[in-house]
Amino acid sequence: MTDEMAGKVVLVSGGGSGIGRASALLLARAGAAVALADLSAAAAEATAGDITAAGGRALALAGDVSNEADVARFVTATVAKFGKLDGAFNNAGISPAAVGCAATPITEWREDAFARVIAVNLTGVFLAMKHEIAALARAGGGAIVNTASVAGLVGLRGSSAYVASKHGVIGLTRTAALECAPLGIRVNAVCPGYIDTPMVAPHMPTRGEDILRAVPFARLGTPEEIAELVLWLLSDRASFVTGAAYVADGGYSAA
Repeated sequence: MTDEMAGKVVLVSGGGSGIGRASALLLARAGAAVALADLSAAAAEATAGDITAAGGRALALAGDVSNEADVARFVTATVAKFGKLDGAFNNAGISPAAVGCAATPITEWREDAFARVIAVNLTGVFLAMKHEIAALARAGGGAIVNTASVAGLVGLRGSSAYVASKHGVIGLTRTAALECAPLGIRVNAVCPGYIDTPMVAPHMPTRGEDILRAVPFARLGTPEEIAELVLWLLSDRASFVTGAAYVADGGYSAA
């Protein structure tokens, strides 16, 4: 463990798997107390268990980021457990496949499926910041990182709701950064490309060759590589960085 985040308290949504889990583990190794929120209670508890087994401090929370009552509870429970909130990684999200619309043209998307993707990926970030900002301000400032995507910067055929949600996250991040600067709160976004996570894995058997061909590094990124960026943005090393959207996509969007 290091002491870079010693004394800090960070709330991570989607902390039960993928990028959220990797980031939570890295933050804990850097000394932070970490609250893990996930739709799956078992997944959140597993990550929290790994942190505490390694000597860290963790809290597992279960709920839906698109439900304001759940989001408010995540923040209040974190502050009740650890006494404050210094940072947040709003990472929970779903893909078109999760709503039965993988590789679906705009004309064929169901309205309920489109609304669900927006509710989790974009409204969830809005609700999180709505409740996190007040807690961060009470602690004297802090940092927020939101998970956008390379899909927040470019279009992707068959992923209209996902692309719309991630473009929205970047706009929301930049607006929050302007509003929160006087409070001493930095707000940034990360834009991962194709990462080796449970969200991407189902597409590899059928689209893997095409995906890797589009990535100049010719490989998937790892959750740990994105976690390093998240840690930096939440740490004091990024003290003059706000309103930014950092791309980590192996060169995908440079083509």
